[in-house]
Amino acid sequence: MALSITSATHADPAAVAASKAPVAQPAPSSQKSVSAKAPAKSSAPKDTVQISSAAQSALQEATETAAQTAKEARAGDHQAVRLLAKEEAKKG
Repeated sequence: MALSITSATHADPAAVAASKAPVAQPAPSSQKSVSAKAPAKSSAPKDTVQISSAAQSALQEATETAAQTAKEARAGDHQAVRLLAKEEAKKG
């Protein structure tokens, strides 16, 4: 007699291997468990990113408020003057 399979699910190989791994036994109650009181340490590596000075300047200009732009334009900043002129052209 032949049996047909109508649906099947695929098991994740890592999950199957983890389910077959031996289970850790609890420490005897007569001993104090140090690991239970110790804070968990993250084993994930931390990435360090270096941002170029040009990128830092672009970010600063992009997040600048209108008041900062006007102040810089009054102080002679040509980029701020162009930005204010561009914003005035949009308004009127």
